[in-house]
Amino acid sequence: MRNCLTVDVEEWFHVCGVNGALAFEHWPRLPARVVDNTRDLLDLFARCGVRGTFFVLGWVAERYPELVAEIQRAGHEIGSHGHLHQRVYELTPEQFIADLTASRAALAVAGCEQIIGYRAPEWSINERSLWALDHLVRAGFRYDSSMAPMRIVGDPNYPQHAHARSTSAGELIEFPPLVARRFGQNMPMGVGWGLRMTAPARVLEIIETRNRDGVAVAVAIHPWELDPDPPRVKLPLSKRFAHYFRLAGFRGRLECILREGTFAPMGEVLGLGGACQQRQLLSQHAVDVGAGGRDNGAPATAEGTTLPVTASS
Repeated sequence: MRNCLTVDVEEWFHVCGVNGALAFEHWPRLPARVVDNTRDLLDLFARCGVRGTFFVLGWVAERYPELVAEIQRAGHEIGSHGHLHQRVYELTPEQFIADLTASRAALAVAGCEQIIGYRAPEWSINERSLWALDHLVRAGFRYDSSMAPMRIVGDPNYPQHAHARSTSAGELIEFPPLVARRFGQNMPMGVGWGLRMTAPARVLEIIETRNRDGVAVAVAIHPWELDPDPPRVKLPLSKRFAHYFRLAGFRGRLECILREGTFAPMGEVLGLGGACQQRQLLSQHAVDVGAGGRDNGAPATAEGTTLPVTASS
């Protein structure tokens, strides 16, 4: 069974709820690392033969459109991570729509006009912001990955598997991050500090158990987690823990998971594909065939299966 490999493409200083040195007005003057870190991640994915979904922040796409193009050329799916990295439940519906519109406009300029997947910063679609799901459907999104079955950011009672949610505008598929029971509560297992602190063998064991039950899972990482020398700033204790805990050696631990697990973009796992990703794969397929490669009627994925050619291609 294929599981979802996802990346939230943002800068190291995109931390929700923090002012001072990391306030929005300081972003243009802070050292930029996202391009180099994302390229490192792309190289790692290529070496491991995996593809994923890159939820790109509009602010990043606006400044580095070529980075979005590089991600697409590597065969990955592009999704939206919003524009200014704001918690959805702290926005009004009008502000959310404006942020979503700006994000999609930046991604369109970068060459990806048809976006079907969304992930909110800090898993911030919860009981305080369920109205956002209606707006995602109206904007043409087909799936969301923003509702975490954990305390603080979400609700432990949320489903731990991909499921359809009804909205006033139609149906939307929700795909939560991987969590596991630890210390009597749901803890992050496929994302952030929970992923970084857990031995790869344990992560793979949990994934295999879910897969045996017929459940695909989602793993989420950030480019800054692979930075060999991340900038250090003073943060509140909880933020400092989430941002810096056990970064050392994470690249190697992640590589073990990527080599032993089976991963694909979220749109593919859901059977939806991704318009930009499919178009890029088809284009590369045509180049390969034109150069004398073998034409099997559809572009091969990193897993060696084939991607069906659909109307959205």
